[in-house]
Amino acid sequence: MSRLYEPRGPWLALETVAAWLLGILWILPLAYAVWTAFHPSEYSARFEILAPLTLENFVRAWEAAPFARYFLNSFALVTMVLSCQLVLCTLAAYAFARFEFPGKDIAFILVLVQLMIMPDVLIVENYRTMWRLGILDSIPAIGLPYIASAFGIFLLRQTFKTVPKELDEAARVEGAGPLAVLLKVYVPLAKPVYLAYGLVSVSYHWNNFLWPLIVTNSVGSRPVTVGLQVFSSGDQGIDWSIITAATLMTSAPLLVGFLLFQRQFVQSFMRAGIR
Repeated sequence: MSRLYEPRGPWLALETVAAWLLGILWILPLAYAVWTAFHPSEYSARFEILAPLTLENFVRAWEAAPFARYFLNSFALVTMVLSCQLVLCTLAAYAFARFEFPGKDIAFILVLVQLMIMPDVLIVENYRTMWRLGILDSIPAIGLPYIASAFGIFLLRQTFKTVPKELDEAARVEGAGPLAVLLKVYVPLAKPVYLAYGLVSVSYHWNNFLWPLIVTNSVGSRPVTVGLQVFSSGDQGIDWSIITAATLMTSAPLLVGFLLFQRQFVQSFMRAGIR
């Protein structure tokens, strides 16, 4: 980078201050949730360093709603969606990257068009489709509209196109068929991309709220996001200590996952060449 574009003097100080302000604004809601969840309800609106710590809010939140069932539903949902996405996106990306067939360019353009359509626009049609299939109020109804991911197809296609064709040809000379070449050559080389995409997919579908809220109406199929909303909208009043404790419980798996895999997550995106 040219020295003309390096921040100097006041500009560097301004950027530093702005970055710290944005960081503080981002962390404040989480800090408040942590403080309120681990202290008695009378301390939810005031800060005292010597305030007593407690885990009672978590116990009361866990007993007040079937969060065990909600967690099981969310785990089943993200597992089902991610498994189907990996299979379908891998096969579609492999076909777009290495095979020639009539209408290939048009089909890929249609995939790219899907990237520009927000899922919320299709809620009415998706609901009608689930109703016709007779699977409303079920986990498959939540995940079915998302199992063919245009982003996943595009990402894997771009990755597969970077694999040298010499490796493909060498595998075919050894007698490997198209599926064997995919599983033994392309998939192993794309592991960082699979990791990055898997983390994004799990995070999105764990936090997804609007579509699950519309398509479910029973405890047996609600994920944690909808269950938390139902729990926090009770008529008995609002206890912020219990609500923040429940919020931390529902977001804890993602926070722990990010803390454990943040390095792999960043490296995966860097190796994937996402721009």
